Amino acid sequence: MKNTTLLWKSLVALTLFTIVFVPIKAYAHFGMVIPSEDIVEKQSQSSLTVNIMFAHPFEGQSMNMEKPELFGVFSEGRKKQLTPLLKTHNLTMYADSSPNRAWRAYYTVKHPGDHIFFMEPKPYWEPAEDSYIVHYTKVIVNAFGKEDGWDSELGLKTEIIPLTRPYGLYTGNVFQGIVKVDGKPSPFSEVEVEYFNQSGENSAPKPPFITQVVKTDKNGVFSYAIPKTGWWGFAALSTDSRTIMHDGEPKPVEIGAVLWVKAEDFK
Repeated sequence: MKNTTLLWKSLVALTLFTIVFVPIKAYAHFGMVIPSEDIVEKQSQSSLTVNIMFAHPFEGQSMNMEKPELFGVFSEGRKKQLTPLLKTHNLTMYADSSPNRAWRAYYTVKHPGDHIFFMEPKPYWEPAEDSYIVHYTKVIVNAFGKEDGWDSELGLKTEIIPLTRPYGLYTGNVFQGIVKVDGKPSPFSEVEVEYFNQSGENSAPKPPFITQVVKTDKNGVFSYAIPKTGWWGFAALSTDSRTIMHDGEPKPVEIGAVLWVKAEDFK
């Protein structure tokens, strides 16, 4: 009897140890707006393909995404609604076993200057976090050498305003931005940083390397030195004041200010 009791105690202890000490994989979510070009130099490059998705960019896994509430572009001091241009796109990333629903738009750049593409998605229910996720996502495309407007504030619920020009970045450059929520700087907020591992050729030595984390300072400013060529996403996360009902219960809403930038090696 004593041996049986000891055995049960050992099993309970082992179970508790497993629950407490076995690491749990928590993938970072990123809204993604990725254009075919981030710098348009020639007329032949002016027809952009803009892919919109919701994914774990480093792990190569995507989620089914409903049609965004809003997709548009800001240029020459005004916003243009582009939501009607969106078409469904079956997206298969390198780790996906089957395609997931993403979105795609074709847009022709017609004038010089900076073009800020922005997207507001429908709330995404994430059971693992017991909350909804809404990522307000931006990317900036420069056209024909005129550099103006890349640091414009669009008045989104939350957004990252670049303090470093968000194109023409070398690998190793330090990128800075200011995080705003409801138009005000967000001090000491976490900013997740992740690489778009498109080919799946890159691997992380350990899980914490997958999603880098920095924090804003008292003025809402963050800094990050970009270590590799390619697309990098910055997601500043906070909790919205609103809740959304799910199965009869109010659930919190994680809002993210997401900005994508591209770095290239020196040639």
